[in-house]
Amino acid sequence: MSDLPPPTLRLKIDRDALAGNWRALDRLSGRASAGAAVKADCYGLGVDACLPALRGAGAERFFVAHWSEVAAVARHVPPGQISVLHGPLTGADAAYAKACGAVPVINSLAQARRWLDAGGGACDLMIDTGINRLGLAPGEIGDPLIGRLEVNTLMSHLACADEDSEMNARQLATFRTLLPLVPRCSASLANSAGIALGSDYAFDLTRPGLALYGGVPRGELASAIRQVAWPEAAIIQIRNLEPGQSVGYNATFTADVPLRAGVVSIGYADGFLRSWGQGGYLLHGDTRLRLLGKVSMDMVVIDLTSAPQLHEGDWLSLPYALPDAARQSALSQYELLTVLGSRLKQADALLHRTYCGC
Repeated sequence: MSDLPPPTLRLKIDRDALAGNWRALDRLSGRASAGAAVKADCYGLGVDACLPALRGAGAERFFVAHWSEVAAVARHVPPGQISVLHGPLTGADAAYAKACGAVPVINSLAQARRWLDAGGGACDLMIDTGINRLGLAPGEIGDPLIGRLEVNTLMSHLACADEDSEMNARQLATFRTLLPLVPRCSASLANSAGIALGSDYAFDLTRPGLALYGGVPRGELASAIRQVAWPEAAIIQIRNLEPGQSVGYNATFTADVPLRAGVVSIGYADGFLRSWGQGGYLLHGDTRLRLLGKVSMDMVVIDLTSAPQLHEGDWLSLPYALPDAARQSALSQYELLTVLGSRLKQADALLHRTYCGC
């Protein structure tokens, strides 16, 4: 069988930056230890790419949302270090947790009963303090079912930590009143943005996610967090446009002067969504190369006027410093990471295997 040709797009993961971000967030957590949210395939960057760096940096607690995510994470860390945020929704979930050793996060009295009926064991407990997503209502925490649980960590989740909102202090106060009701367990409230709110929010365990992967949810973290994801794509064709010729679907761009253009191998199937199109650009070093017309599924077209030396096969970067990219694309920093397509991650995996000799 012939060797696979080299890809025309790639996602470079700066594993040193990822490890450094975890260490910075662990340090900023003060007396608390930092865990790591690794749900959604490490926020789109790939479990196999990210977990070794996080574990090597010192992370020992990992959080996923779905039971289907456990196996991939368990290739890198012991199942007992993996907490599943959605909890046991069915008896089959509870049985799976018992079999593999992953830790369920109990979010309701029904889940508590389901876990106890399956034999119980170590679990985490989520209490809702105001975000009104998953979690027990504060008035349910005294239920006898909860008293029978073996709770490792009592958790809640901040709704507005990325803002200077009075709700942060209200949730903190509510959480503090509930802690004595679940004795002998550790406590966890702060996500990435919550870490920036200070030591009052740290408790025993913080649960950073976005900031691990280069996101900056609050300005206080800007100097501590480094970019992790570096998407790049190659030029696959050069075109010379004449005045009056249009580009792409719906002919939204028409040249008014002769123009040298490049077709680049990335599109919305790779997570480079059409919201980038208006005023968007790719980068050659520090040179901005504006997008021409709409983003297609597998390609975009750029203006090469400012980089006449570029040719087919040359590589360009996406402007993926997350705070700036969010302003440019009108996508949240979370979306910018999690929409990255599998073709980018496959290319990174191939490059990393080649680099490490695997």
